[in-house]
Order: sequence, then structure tokens, then C-alpha cells
Amino acid sequence: MKRLFQIFGGGLGWSLGGPIGALLGVAFGNMMHELVHGEEVPLSQKTQGASPSDFHIALLVLAARVIKADGKVQQSELDFVRQQFVGMFGKERANESFKVFKTIVNQPIPLTKVCTQINSFTTHATRLQLIHFLFKLGLADGHLHNQELAEIKRIARHLRINSYDFASIEAMFHKNQDADWAFKVLEVPNTATEPEVKRAYRKMAMKFHPDRLVDAGADAQAAAKESFLNVQKAYEHICKQKGWN
Repeated sequence: MKRLFQIFGGGLGWSLGGPIGALLGVAFGNMMHELVHGEEVPLSQKTQGASPSDFHIALLVLAARVIKADGKVQQSELDFVRQQFVGMFGKERANESFKVFKTIVNQPIPLTKVCTQINSFTTHATRLQLIHFLFKLGLADGHLHNQELAEIKRIARHLRINSYDFASIEAMFHKNQDADWAFKVLEVPNTATEPEVKRAYRKMAMKFHPDRLVDAGADAQAAAKESFLNVQKAYEHICKQKGWN
């Protein structure tokens, strides 16, 4: 397994640019091996600073936590993960990612240590996108189970996502179940005035804008477009509902 992480991490590192990127990728692969097994990693071995591979690795580990939260791994969930990886990383990288993912799923993952490490190399905007992805994953079989929702909430707390931002992301997936979904996405009450809604829209559009994930790479930026579009749809829905021009 350690060799698998080294090869995968090295490949990612190389794609970031030359031998230094490859070394960082291998170091990160070794670090993830130690984290998955719950072992402490010396500070000197930890990657400092963000890179596009960080978002990739964070997705793998957190998705593994969520997918087995209800005590079983559904084929539909595995298919969803593979499909998402193909769309985000291309077929070749997706195949390597999926091999690693299936290995991680079978390992105990120390959530606190993993999230502490993720917090050290990601921005708040990147972590918001990770939570958005986890909701999509939980709904891959058509229903978000209570255990999966509880696990995503647990992850969000460890990733320092506040309750308002968590509720905003959750509401993006409840358009047909919650009449106030659009207000929750923009983090305003349904009694908000037009100027209040406009201010909230500008704030949330900035918070979820793909440009805020530039350090996380093109993969993360592409994935962020969906949540950004949900913010736009929420604003348009409220304006139409209220009869505002």
C-alpha cells in the first residue's frame, strides 16, 4: 500500500512541475500512508504550503470517511466517485485515484489528524468545496442517510466550517424539499429586504467564486463552478419570488 501511495503521489507531484513537485508528491504520499494508519508524522515530513494535489488527496480521504459512514459501501457510491474523478482529473488519473480510494476505504482513518493536516494546507474556500463534494457523494444513492449527514457535519466542524456556511451548502441540495432553500443558501431570513439580499448575494458569490480556489488548481476551480452557480440561482429565485427586477 505504501508503494501505491508513493507512485500516485509522485505522479501528482510530477504534474505540478519537475523533480521538486515529484518529491513533494512522494512525501505527501508517505504522509497520507501514515495518517491512514493513525501514526504520527514528524513535522519535518509534512508538506508546507498548498498545491493542486492537496485538494485531490483531501477528496480521497474525506470521501472514504463518508462513503462508509452508514456501515456499508454501495456500488452506486463507488460509481459516483469514479465518475467524479474522471470528470475532474481525466481517465488516467481517475483510475489511479480510484485504486487509492478503494484502498483507503478499507483503512481506519483518524478524522481529527486528517482534518488538522487538511486545515494546514487549504484555504477556507477550498474546504467549503470539499464539503459540497461530500454532500454530492452522500446523495449518490439517491438518499442522504442520517449517518452520512452526521459524518459530513463532523468533518465540517473539524474543517472549521461554521454552521451558517454548512447550512448554505446543505440547502443547495434541498431545492425541492425546502421552500426557503434560496434564503438559506444566501444566509438571510425569508423576510430580508431587497438591499439585504443583494448584499448577501455579493458576499456569498465572492465566498464561493472559483477564483478563490486558484491555489488549489484547475480541478478544484472546475468543481467550484457548481456551488457558485447555486448561489446565482438562489439569488435569481428570490428575486423572482419577491417580484424584484
